[in-house]
Amino acid sequence: MFFHKKETIHTVNITEPNPRYAQLLLEQFGGATGELTAALQYWVQSFHCENPGIRDMLQDIAIEEFSHLEMVGKLIESHTKNVDQTEAYRSTLFAVRGMGPHFLDSQGSAWTANYINEGGDVVRDLRADIAAEAGARQTYEELIKMAPDQGTKDTLVHLLTREISHTKMFMNALSSLGKLTDPFFGNIQPDETVNLYFNLSTNGKDERGPWNSEPDFKYVADPAAEVK
Repeated sequence: MFFHKKETIHTVNITEPNPRYAQLLLEQFGGATGELTAALQYWVQSFHCENPGIRDMLQDIAIEEFSHLEMVGKLIESHTKNVDQTEAYRSTLFAVRGMGPHFLDSQGSAWTANYINEGGDVVRDLRADIAAEAGARQTYEELIKMAPDQGTKDTLVHLLTREISHTKMFMNALSSLGKLTDPFFGNIQPDETVNLYFNLSTNGKDERGPWNSEPDFKYVADPAAEVK
């Protein structure tokens, strides 16, 4: 059961309506990294999760993402309201679609469920969620750089902050399962190549680091010679 409280989780208050900027904001309403995608992704994932605590977390975050969708929608509404006679408005997607948010991204492509990344394993899903939050955070950072007024910027900073909070929650959930740094999950055991790093770059200095060094990896400098 859901109840809608008629106030946003963070105050949305803009002072300089800008329909061209509103078109950029559509990326976080109907785009791949947007709030609708996140809300639906986490909500559906919760039904795959048998761990009651992590299931509850996924549903709580999903509901918060719906509140973020409302905030982005109100930003878009505010940036397109009462400016339909301006050249800036007529040069945007809103000239045809009308004011307010739409399930489009900033380029006019319709939202699709293909954006949602979910499966039947909680470890797989949590890792996908960390990537989703990273994508959203990056988008918000670029939007903040271009924000036309302080009110818009304040709202977007709050949204970016919550992406970081959710990332920490997902990472801690993985840690509770012992899977924050362990890449293995599932039932199929890997073969004997699991700890090999193949150097497949030539004609330059071979860079070394923990991603291709002992104790986790055996560095195969010349894989072609090994095969022979």
